[in-house]
Amino acid sequence: MGPFGGEYVRPFRPRNVGHQPVMRYETKPGEQMQYDWGEVHYEQKGKDHKLYGFTAVPGYSRMRFVTFVKRCDTPTMIRCMMAAFEYFGGLPKAALTDRMKSVFLEMEDDVPKWNPLFADFMASLGVAPRVCKPDKPQTKGKVERSVGIIKNGFWPGVHFTDIDDLNRQANRWCDRLNQKVHRTTRTVPMDLWAEEGLTPLPKDDAWERFGTEDRRVSWDGFISYDGVLYGLPSNPPVAGAVVLVRERQRELRIFHQGSLIATLQKQPRSQEIVIHPDQFRDVAPTPSLRHTTKPLGHQVEAPTVTVRDLAEYDQLFAVEVAQ
Repeated sequence: MGPFGGEYVRPFRPRNVGHQPVMRYETKPGEQMQYDWGEVHYEQKGKDHKLYGFTAVPGYSRMRFVTFVKRCDTPTMIRCMMAAFEYFGGLPKAALTDRMKSVFLEMEDDVPKWNPLFADFMASLGVAPRVCKPDKPQTKGKVERSVGIIKNGFWPGVHFTDIDDLNRQANRWCDRLNQKVHRTTRTVPMDLWAEEGLTPLPKDDAWERFGTEDRRVSWDGFISYDGVLYGLPSNPPVAGAVVLVRERQRELRIFHQGSLIATLQKQPRSQEIVIHPDQFRDVAPTPSLRHTTKPLGHQVEAPTVTVRDLAEYDQLFAVEVAQ
């Protein structure tokens, strides 16, 4: 063996030391829910696409919930949390996740500064927000393991026609998993779920103002939402205006100046264009609009100029003309 063989470099290597065991933190019934994002990829017509899987797990029962979405911004995350609360049938006392920008902005004088929309949502529900300590993802190990199970157990080889079909499959998968013995608790999550004692969900109108987004209407009467163009009715006229889009259970409700102007079924496939039946009602066709609004100039005939003898002008002004 050469001068740089294993025996020679052994003293220079860092010692291979072990780690202290991590004490598993167990929560009481109804005390905490953990949630997180996981990015997944799929192939469509030879091209790579991605979705985001939102996963939530109550700490006591270990029930699992997952839903797939196209975005992972704050309004989308809030809608996913609402769906998780509905699946679990109530609200926990606290919800724990990473220090993501959609939840947590920074520490300011040892005081957490939360994302305003998220903070408003949690305060209205009475659920305490919690984030992991820096570089301590094991704090939410229950959901971390669930994300891994979804990526390695559910996702490989999955086939789906659209995102609605995918979420129906994911829901059935969660239902089956939640009725099997959990490897850690040695108990069926559904059995422990009955002991959670979650706070009842708020009434429907209490959800109304959350998970809403502003959208500007194009001049031809469309809004863009999750990769789909939706047409709006021509009355009231909202082209060029900003409207409020409220998504709830695969339904889009569009508000303008506090009034509901359209209720639309959300389309699962991107790049679609959905024309509203009243989108162009009583709207003049483009040529007529162009005719009435185009500024016009006018070309006229040049005036006819009469040529006169200079003597006529001299006589007019009483000037003698030398003969």
